[in-house]
Amino acid sequence: MDTWTIIIALLGSFVAGVINTLAGNGSAITLTILTEVLGLPGNLANGTNRVGVFTQTAASTYGFFRNGKLDFANRRLHIICTIIGAILGTILATQISNEQFRQVFRFLMIIMLLVILVKPARWLRETDLEVQPSKWVIIPAFLALGFYGGFIQMGMGIIFLAVTVLGARFSLLDANVLKSFIIAIYTIPVLIIFHVQGLIDWKFGLFMAIGQTVGGYLMAHYASRFPSANIWAYRLLVLMVIVAIIKLFDLHLLFFN
Repeated sequence: MDTWTIIIALLGSFVAGVINTLAGNGSAITLTILTEVLGLPGNLANGTNRVGVFTQTAASTYGFFRNGKLDFANRRLHIICTIIGAILGTILATQISNEQFRQVFRFLMIIMLLVILVKPARWLRETDLEVQPSKWVIIPAFLALGFYGGFIQMGMGIIFLAVTVLGARFSLLDANVLKSFIIAIYTIPVLIIFHVQGLIDWKFGLFMAIGQTVGGYLMAHYASRFPSANIWAYRLLVLMVIVAIIKLFDLHLLFFN
């Protein structure tokens, strides 16, 4: 790798780590670097990307834990279902292309933007454990979340936040803490599956993981101590969904043209 490639990869992965910790869709950055800058084919990039995803979410989880934000109360079912779904999604990802899922993701982001912008106060409330959905809602919802995360990961954070904040009634900060922990846990079997299939370039994966880990830990550390973390997480979430829509529909090309 030349100097500029190293700089782009490190800066891009750092930004991705920051974004993933409080919002999501940082994998759009890392997957683009892996495919367009480092030249990896799609499936190999998908597997390689999980190395940084694991180190970043593990570092974020540790940052939240050090500041007393990690709480497992009433969350075991969410964790177990997401892990099972992620394993199933990963097995499928090693067999077929993820391009069709990416096409669906484009329109999913438009719906997500509308959901985020309508009644934003829903995203800024505190966690309400007194009003929780039935386990028959939690089980399929978190199985589906895990399946998507295991399959492609890109955009997983945004979808996860929508389910946990709007459905499970967590605060945005608590949802981000749970998101970091769950993704860190389910990425372990995901990495094993991709590795067995020969779909991880460990050299590039560990290199990208440096920036993601630093970005994830720093953001978790400061967000835990920042009184307005929910508000800034909401703003970052809106921004990342808009950026995703622009990128997925190639709207940036119209601007440059």
